[in-house]
Formats: sequence, C-alpha cells, structure tokens
Amino acid sequence: MKFIILPIILALSACSLTQPLVKPDLPVPAVFPAASGGESGPRAADLGWRAMFGDPRLQRLIELALANNRDLRLAALNVEAAQAQYGIQRSEQLPKIDGMAGAARQRTPANGPTQAATQTQYSANVALSAFEIDLFGRMQALSDAAFARYLASEQGRRAAQISLVGAVADAYFAERLADEQKQLAMRTLADWRQSLDLARLLKAGQQNSGLDVAQVEGQVASAEADLEARARAHAQAGNALRLLIGAEPPAGLPAPLPLEAQPVATRLPAGLPADLLLRRPDILQAEQQLVAANADIGAARATFFPSLSLTASLGFASPAMRGLFDGGHRAWSFAPQVSLPLFPNGRLRAELRLAELRKSGAVAEYERAIQTAFREVADGLAGRETFGRQIAAQGRTVASAERRADLSAQRYRAGVDGRLELLDAQRQLYAAKQALLDLRRGEFDNAVALYKALGGGLIDH
Repeated sequence: MKFIILPIILALSACSLTQPLVKPDLPVPAVFPAASGGESGPRAADLGWRAMFGDPRLQRLIELALANNRDLRLAALNVEAAQAQYGIQRSEQLPKIDGMAGAARQRTPANGPTQAATQTQYSANVALSAFEIDLFGRMQALSDAAFARYLASEQGRRAAQISLVGAVADAYFAERLADEQKQLAMRTLADWRQSLDLARLLKAGQQNSGLDVAQVEGQVASAEADLEARARAHAQAGNALRLLIGAEPPAGLPAPLPLEAQPVATRLPAGLPADLLLRRPDILQAEQQLVAANADIGAARATFFPSLSLTASLGFASPAMRGLFDGGHRAWSFAPQVSLPLFPNGRLRAELRLAELRKSGAVAEYERAIQTAFREVADGLAGRETFGRQIAAQGRTVASAERRADLSAQRYRAGVDGRLELLDAQRQLYAAKQALLDLRRGEFDNAVALYKALGGGLIDH
C-alpha cells in the first residue's frame, strides 16, 4: 500500500525553476546592403549542391568528401555521443528497479550456554534503488540541457557538411585556377623562347645587338621562374583537395571543365536577415547552446531546495528454499530521505553564478553567430554586384593588351620600336591574362561563400 505514495509524489514534482528563455533582439540591420530587389528563384538553402555546382568532376569529388572526410565523420560521432549522453541523463529521471536473489550461510560460535549454530537464509526481492523525486525540476532541467546539446551537436554536423561542400568547391576551383595559370605560363614561356631563338639568330646575323638578346633572356628566365611557382601552386592545390576528400581521386573521373565554362550559379537570391535564423546551422547550434545554458541555471537554482530520495524493496526471505515464496515470508522496506543543504560554504551560489555567466557567454555567442552570418551574406552580395563588371572590364584590358602586343611586334619588325617596348607589351599581356583568371576564380569563390552563408550545401538533389 505504501507504494501508492510514489505516484502521488511524482504528480507533485512538476515544479520547475527554469525561467522561460527570452532570445535577444537581432543585433543586425533589418535589410542586407547591396541587395537588389525583385529577385526570384529558389532559396540558396533549397538549391541542391548538384544544381549549384554543375561540373560532373566536382560533383564526384563532393560525393567522395561526404563519404570519407574525417572531420565530418568526427562531427557525426559527436552527434551520437551527445545522443547517448542525453539518454543517460534522461534515465536519471526514472526509477531504477533491480531484481535480486541470493543465499547466505552463517555460523555463529558458541558463547557460554549458547551452542554454536549454523544458519541459512534465502531471499528474493525487487529493489527500488535511491531514486530522486524531482520536486523542483533539477533532473528535468539537466535532461533539457542534455537534449539541447544533442540538438546543437546535430546542427554542428550540418554546419560541418556545409563547410565541407564549400571547402571542396573552393579547393577544386583553386586547383583549376592553378592548372590554367600553369598552362598559360607554359604557352607564354614557349612563345618567349621562340623570341629568344629569333633574337640570337638576328644577333648572329648582326641585325641586332647583344642588348636585345640579354633583354629576351631575362624575360625567358622570369617566365621560367613563374612557371615553377605555378607548378608548385598546382601541386599544393591538389594536395589540399585530396585532404578534403579523404582519399586519392579515383581513376575514371569526368574531365574537368575550364574556369570560363564552369556552370556555377553566381546569382543567388538573398532573402531577409531573419531567414538566416531558420537556415544557418551554426546559428541554430548557438541557439540550442543558449537553451542548454538556460536549463543549467534552472538546475543550479533547484540545488538550493530540499531533495527527496526514495529507497524501497519488496520480496521474500526464508531459512528454507522450499517455502521461500509462502505468504508468511514476505518482506518489504520503504525508506524515503529528505536532504537540505545547510552550510555548503558558498558552493551552490558559485555554481549558480557560473551557470549565469555561461548563459551570458551563450548569448554573446548567439549574437556573434548572427552578426557573422549577416557580414558573410553582405560580403557575398557585394561581390555578386561587382565581380561581373570587374571581369568584363578586365576582359577589355586583355583585349587592349593583345592589340598593343600585336602592334608592338609589328613596329619592332619594322624597326620603328625597340625590343624593350615589345617586351613591356608582352609582359603586360601576360599579367592581364593571369589577372583575368584570378578574377574568374574569385567570382566562383564569392558564389561559394554566399551559397554557404545562406545555408546551402545540405541538399543533394
């Protein structure tokens, strides 16, 4: 009958000292700067990364990275660990019931008129171990905190996936840039070596001076040094890509597309700043960390109040195994216990203060995540509005440098200009072409950054 008290106590243990969480106001402007109106199309977060990156080779590399990357694997393991921790904490709210059976044999020595005796005791019972009745919501608050941290770890895994997709795309475009710059350096070096051979022939025929040959030799040596730098950059970009995908790229991958023909979506609708709160996993992760910190404060407050624990058992005890389960051998115990902290020497107040400080830190982290997201989107929008015009202008620069180089070559052959003018025109053309490649890669980098900033990179259509 006394076990009827247990449901009553449980029904009374609904009091909670965890205050409702009030989120801070958005610490960012209401609109993004440089965002053009009237945009249409799917949200970036709803745009699958296959649709964002149309290069088949890049798609295969992203697949490999999602399957093999160690950082993403660690993030997934952290989610499982947080889920297990939540299960452990959740189990603390439920009573622990154990079934036990045993036998004890004991001999007592003779003592005066009392003769020595041997006794045997058999027992079988069900025991409720020390179970804390959650009168003030401490156990529930700890469970809520563990659950929020589990949700935060899941959002962390999603954020890690977005970062990984973007990092693979960045590394791939870096490798493509380094390869195309190396190819341009090789073609330029071959042309300048031909110019050097021609200059030496003219020198042998006494049609120019040794100064012309020295100038071309310096130009060729500079191109050779630049080619080595481009080859090094290409090798390092390939190493970075292999690290991200977690394996050596397999044979049979689709051929890479040149930068100029990359089918990358560079015009992404930005939406509103409030959308980031629902789309960015890192913001959702910071929010769940804030929820956990708020629950920790409730748990710390509950420690100032009395705690009630319950220990009970019900079973049978008998000196003979045959009659162990007879009604007369029934045994039970019921031991509630109340404890109240009297002199904790400031420990409880310090723990509460620590929980409050951690919540303040979680608020700052939450606001910083929002501000960082806003800045990243704003930077991406600024790049989106300017890269196209800059690339067009650089294309005109290349065309102008090509015309100058052609005219300089004609004037040099006609004897109107010297070799120095031709060398300067050729160097300017080479630098303009390299800068155009850098800008094209920069446009893709900006598109990838904006795609990640808007929460894209999770969906695989």
